[in-house]
Amino acid sequence: MDDAEDAADAEPVERFRAEVREWLRSAPRPGGLHDYGPTPTAADIPAGREWQRTLAAAGYACLHWPRRWGGREATVAEQAALAEEAAQAGVPRQLNIVGPDLVGPVLMAFGTQAQCDRYLPRIRTGEDMWCQLFSEPDAGSDLAAVRTRARRTETGWVVDGQKVWTSGGDGAEYGLLLARTGGPGHGGLSVLVVPMEVPGVAVRPLPQMDGESKFNEVFLTGVELAPDALVGEEGQGWRVATATLGRERLSLGANAVGMFRALDDLVAAARVRGRLDQYLREQVVDLWIRAWLLRATWERAIAEGAEPGAPSFSVLKLLTSETQRAIGDLGVEALGPDAMWSEDDEPLVRRMLVGHAQTILGGTSEIQRNILAERVLGLPREPARPT
Repeated sequence: MDDAEDAADAEPVERFRAEVREWLRSAPRPGGLHDYGPTPTAADIPAGREWQRTLAAAGYACLHWPRRWGGREATVAEQAALAEEAAQAGVPRQLNIVGPDLVGPVLMAFGTQAQCDRYLPRIRTGEDMWCQLFSEPDAGSDLAAVRTRARRTETGWVVDGQKVWTSGGDGAEYGLLLARTGGPGHGGLSVLVVPMEVPGVAVRPLPQMDGESKFNEVFLTGVELAPDALVGEEGQGWRVATATLGRERLSLGANAVGMFRALDDLVAAARVRGRLDQYLREQVVDLWIRAWLLRATWERAIAEGAEPGAPSFSVLKLLTSETQRAIGDLGVEALGPDAMWSEDDEPLVRRMLVGHAQTILGGTSEIQRNILAERVLGLPREPARPT
């Protein structure tokens, strides 16, 4: 492809970027709205819902969805452009990640027409927020070890079990549940829709070091579900689950923008405290280079047409997580004793406190390395854990 063809391909994306940027300058913002990332806290949800309605009315909600469901069938590059511009403007690109990016496409691919008609419009407008009920105390990275059980009854399903690290579970109307409906292993898993307000569902927020509680434990005790709660076919749960796990990559461009901003804040905080010595300068330069490498890798993946679920996006997840953790660690050096807590530098302190979580959430760094080794480099698979 020559330079002229490259420029022609880039033109629609840049036009879309300019359109979004101009709209964001004048779009009405609810009181209290801020860029809370992929998951709002309970306090962020009212403003987040109003913002989602504003996005939907302007045609910027659920960009990648088909037009029949209110989307624009946007390319990955256009989705990434929205994520970047939203990050620059200091606003979230949507209410949360689970409904628009994970549940919506899964329902379109595996759900019934009735499920799509019922759930998709309300996801797009922010009327319903969803959470993902996958991880368990003994089944985080190894989801094939899920023990939560759903058994058939004459009236539908009954679910018993426990989930953990459920982002946004305390504010969600629905959860997408991975449960065991058959024997051990992948083939015994199914996916069901759980209304979070039905009897037997108990949600307990998990306090974080930064003072927020975006993660939750969810206990399911004798939860009765209707027959149509099943998404896809019984025993198809692993296929449905893996279709969701690869789509948590669309905000990577926005993460790069956030890293540059964090490094600027870090340098400013260190300079004010007289801590910007040669060592800290060298570390900042190293992280600045890593952030640009992340952005370049992200742009190359998009240019090559890689979809969010492609194994190559694990490179981006790995780079992003490791760099975010390193920036958080360097924040300790920049703030010195104020790292214990400084209201003037609260965003930097929060980044420091949650830095190590980045290498766990959305797929641990170890899992990303396994994916790259097995699916990209073609190395032998890691031995399966005995069941």
